[in-house]
Amino acid sequence: MRRDVEFDAEGVTLRGWLYLPDEARNPVPTIVMAHGFSAVKEMYLDRYAEVFAEAGLGALVYDNRNFGASDGHVRQEIDPWQQVRDYRHAITYAESLPEVDGDRIGVWGSSYSGGHVLVLGAIDRRIKCVVSQVPLISGHENFRALVRRDLVAPTLRMFEEDRRARYAGAEPAKIAVVAEDPGSTPCALPTPDSWEWFTKTAGSRAPAWRNEVTVRSVEMFTEYEPGTYVQWVSPTPLMIVVAAGDHLTPADLALAAYERALEPKELVLLPGGHFDAYVEDFEAASGAARDWFVEHLA
Repeated sequence: MRRDVEFDAEGVTLRGWLYLPDEARNPVPTIVMAHGFSAVKEMYLDRYAEVFAEAGLGALVYDNRNFGASDGHVRQEIDPWQQVRDYRHAITYAESLPEVDGDRIGVWGSSYSGGHVLVLGAIDRRIKCVVSQVPLISGHENFRALVRRDLVAPTLRMFEEDRRARYAGAEPAKIAVVAEDPGSTPCALPTPDSWEWFTKTAGSRAPAWRNEVTVRSVEMFTEYEPGTYVQWVSPTPLMIVVAAGDHLTPADLALAAYERALEPKELVLLPGGHFDAYVEDFEAASGAARDWFVEHLA
């Protein structure tokens, strides 16, 4: 069963879906979920929530502020620390619902939000279980891995020019999220699989998705280091799902973060790339997360 919901995040209304198991009669363990860099909830989060609901779990799925159905200004801007705070607002909202067991709340995140849930697991002890899928570990290292060395300096100059323009009163500049030819069109996620997944998924499932973010979003990405929190998630149970062929959020960074994490923890290694977790490897990814949540929450 799914219903539309909205909740207040300190003056900004966030909107999404609440999934509940069919014929649930008592408050249920519930997973709070949001998507990654620029993505909206229609980009396969419904499929994960359905798997969780079929296993007797609730799921609160929402769009990040400034994206999709949620309010917020500046549109298409991603502030990672604001998104972490919004997860905490979502948890508070979930606790208020009579259908939700507030003592059994988990968080799930993927890619950018996979980094967020590492931070959340370390700082918010209302959370009793964490699943971090193909996570961002280090914005700085990820930036260096994605951007050609000869383009690093021009990218930093772009950040500086945007700062000067905003100081002079201009609106924040925008940049594409993905591009078919990143060599000729600057974009935030310059990999071929990013272009293919975002454009294909937007066309088939998520017409609300827009291929742009603020330049400031990319700058904040480079400053964000969620992997530094991984050793503090314990004693909350942590699962990290890594795609062996991931070169968008490199697999080696995620595997190293898993080694730094303390028990209880579990590693799931998928065979494909970053976006295969939503499609080709969906059953393995969603099934592992479901079983982890059921083990530690239900």
